[in-house]
Amino acid sequence: MQQTTSHGVVADSVRPPEFSRAERVRVLTMTAAGSVVIGYAGVAALLALISSTAAHASFSTTGVLTAAAPGWLVAHHVPLRFDGGQLGLLPLLPTALVMLLVYRAAAGAADRLGLFEPLQARSVVFSIAGAHAAVGGLIAFLMGDEGPVRATPAVAFFGCAVVSGVAAVAGVAQRCGLVEVVFERVDPVARRGLRAGAMALFALAAAGASVLALGLAFSWSTTAVLFDQSGGTVGTGLGIWLLCLAYLPNAVVGALSYVVGAGFSIGSVVVGPLEFAAGPVPAVPLLAALPQEQAGYLPLVLVLPGVIGVLVGFSLRDAAATPRARVRAVLVAAVTAGVGTLVLAAVAGGALGGGVFNPVTIPAGLLAVLTFGWTTVPGAVVAWFAGPRPPRVVTPEPVAAEEPDEGDSDDSGVSDDEVEYDEEAEEYEDEVEEEEDDEDDEFDHELDEYDDLDELEDPEEFEDDSEPEPDEPGDDSDDSGDSDDVDPEPDPDLADKPR
Repeated sequence: MQQTTSHGVVADSVRPPEFSRAERVRVLTMTAAGSVVIGYAGVAALLALISSTAAHASFSTTGVLTAAAPGWLVAHHVPLRFDGGQLGLLPLLPTALVMLLVYRAAAGAADRLGLFEPLQARSVVFSIAGAHAAVGGLIAFLMGDEGPVRATPAVAFFGCAVVSGVAAVAGVAQRCGLVEVVFERVDPVARRGLRAGAMALFALAAAGASVLALGLAFSWSTTAVLFDQSGGTVGTGLGIWLLCLAYLPNAVVGALSYVVGAGFSIGSVVVGPLEFAAGPVPAVPLLAALPQEQAGYLPLVLVLPGVIGVLVGFSLRDAAATPRARVRAVLVAAVTAGVGTLVLAAVAGGALGGGVFNPVTIPAGLLAVLTFGWTTVPGAVVAWFAGPRPPRVVTPEPVAAEEPDEGDSDDSGVSDDEVEYDEEAEEYEDEVEEEEDDEDDEFDHELDEYDDLDELEDPEEFEDDSEPEPDEPGDDSDDSGDSDDVDPEPDPDLADKPR
């Protein structure tokens, strides 16, 4: 690899440092083990804080470390089983924190090893995903089938591998060029659609969070009552607050489904902008935002996804030059947003024991279809009409010869332009004729002067002074010019007059 320096000299570019096989194994092992240990320690520290502040709770290091094992599985979104049923409604905030931890660990390993090619990312992803899968499967196996809390080893193995593997891929994607490889295979119009779809998904989540915040604000008194019913101690209040915080992303996804129109259900309770069925709900302060009854103004929330669809179309108005290509970009954005809501709804709900609150359901399929529709219809209309249109190519038709109008031409049928051109031509011809006449006059004048010179030199009219002719007798005129010696002959008319 060579590059040109600022002085115009070609020199070798800086290559990543070379590592031996043992050093690479050491870095990968430390990265994978570190992400597992740090995640487990974080869960144990949180449990220790809750145990130390809760009333009538015994605190021991062994008990905290043992209780952290199922908590670590929950953070990797692995369902747990107990005698009363199954806990499939898992909090999304711990999962997001674990994925963030793995993301940073994978990115750091890629930087230390100097990875820059897509195939080099395999070692980091496989090492981290393999470590988490092995630990998760081992924990589920050690919990056994007779304990109070149980997990399926196969589910724990693959669940931990998927969560950590996705986070690791995201961590090395930019550094190893995975993003460029993927986007090079996608045309620019589809890339614009993917970005717009991600923005639409984020906007829908923001709309759901806003509706949830308004619901909590309007029902603050109910929220305070639910906190007081939990016991009133610092430890209990802290535990309830942490529980609400852990399930806050789940509540946002439920509010997103409510805004789009799909709604959600908790046991026999159905909540939606167009459908409502009352019933018992868990005494959790976060659920105080649920409406008490169906109100006439609740369907107005359906305006929000329509506005988001319009914004998607407006953002894609310049994605392509033709309306069809812009509509294709809107379809890509709608598919992206629909798939995103499908995944979020699938992981946000689940089983909640075996009581009246089971299950908590967010209809993933209906949510994805409605999201696709809210993005496609208004987005396609706006992108079709708001964007530029290519100019129409019209084939010129042969123009038939038209007779000149009477107002635009004279009696002879000649147009004004032709008359003006003829006048200029006549003026030019007159000037040329005048110049030719002047040249002819000058030439005739020169010829006249030449004829005069010939007449002066004619020997019949002019005599040579050197040889005078003798005078003839009887000739009264004197050609020699001597007029003083000879008197002229008197005029007979003058003789008759008196003197």
